[in-house]
Amino acid sequence: MPIYISRGCYTADAVRGMMAKPEDREPSIAKVFKQLGGRLLSYYVTLGEYDWLIVAEFPNEKVASSGILVAMAGGSVTNVQTTVAMTSKEAMEAFSGAAEVAKSFKSAGK
Repeated sequence: MPIYISRGCYTADAVRGMMAKPEDREPSIAKVFKQLGGRLLSYYVTLGEYDWLIVAEFPNEKVASSGILVAMAGGSVTNVQTTVAMTSKEAMEAFSGAAEVAKSFKSAGK
């Protein structure tokens, strides 16, 4: 199953709420992803530009998007970015496929 890495920020209200009553968000996130047919692999609270990072498996981009949309609809997260991750083997297959097609491709302006 494809791997998706998402990161984002908590709103100020969410941070205040978690400070007043700390809660582990991992079980809630894992439950939503499982209901959609995905699986949460890792959940991290991070320091810096982003407040959290998750690594998950989903069958496809539509299902991954649904999982992120559920989180965003709650209003507690912002600035969400999601990236599809490939294993080294998958990347090598992509490079090999691109190399074959690139032989017949003409770049713009050349």
